[in-house]
Amino acid sequence: MTEATPVAEMSFEEAMRELEAVVTKLERGDVALEDSIRLYERGAELKKRCETKLKEAEEKVAQITLDGQGQPTGTTPAGDV
Repeated sequence: MTEATPVAEMSFEEAMRELEAVVTKLERGDVALEDSIRLYERGAELKKRCETKLKEAEEKVAQITLDGQGQPTGTTPAGDV
């Protein structure tokens, strides 16, 4: 198993694609034990990356400011809340 891109550098979409591939391989059950362990560890890292990227996106969406009519007027940096 090759790990071309470090998990910390992956976009949400890249991490999700690889996580799906890892799950598929593990579900097939035809992977050697040592490879299964490595796949599981990689999958755990990918899951964490996806969760982090989703949380970042949620925070950005939550920071959108609205005017009196409910129309978006801009954003507020997450640190200013």
